[in-house]
Amino acid sequence: MPDRPGALGAVASRIGAVRGDVVSVEIVERNAGRAVDEFVVELTDYDILPLLLSEIAEVDGVVVEEAHPITGSVRDRRLDAYDTAALIVGERTPQAVIKALATRARHELDASWAAIVDVESGMLIATDGPAPAASWITAFVEQRRRGEPEPVNQESDVEWVELAAWDLVLVVGRPGWQFGTRERDRMTALARLADVRWKDVSGSESPVHPARVQRLRA
Repeated sequence: MPDRPGALGAVASRIGAVRGDVVSVEIVERNAGRAVDEFVVELTDYDILPLLLSEIAEVDGVVVEEAHPITGSVRDRRLDAYDTAALIVGERTPQAVIKALATRARHELDASWAAIVDVESGMLIATDGPAPAASWITAFVEQRRRGEPEPVNQESDVEWVELAAWDLVLVVGRPGWQFGTRERDRMTALARLADVRWKDVSGSESPVHPARVQRLRA
């Protein structure tokens, strides 16, 4: 939407016109006079979604990029961050930290799957959700490391970040649902948290690389 006063209210008004209830709004990106906002909306009937989208499209300069149903209760993302930090900091072994990281990354990013991979060995160290094969994830990371662009018209529905202290990579995917700048920032923050925790767990015991111990899958 245009990044100008009144644009957000105009969209909210259109949502209310079809008796939709705005539960939360998050600013995902702001750039070059435009903003990408994510609305969580409760509808009385999912069948009115097409009407909702057509109403929003009537607002000048506004384009609906994506619409996705969500399951479960609406979460407070700020509390999610605290919960994630508490869980990761509370783990005492490298394997447990990595497993917690995969689980919380999938949860915080509303992803279909999350995986932590040792690219050098081509081994999945931990997964949460139905992750692709290790060979596919490894090839994806290697391609991105070489700076190769995504194929034309392919959605950015898989993201990755280096876990420098671990010599591993965190990869998450949610088919058909693109990741925004704010979500990539969350992944970077998760990686920093895990790297800091590595220094603690590797100092409290013999520093065993998790890839040499076991493969964890949920």
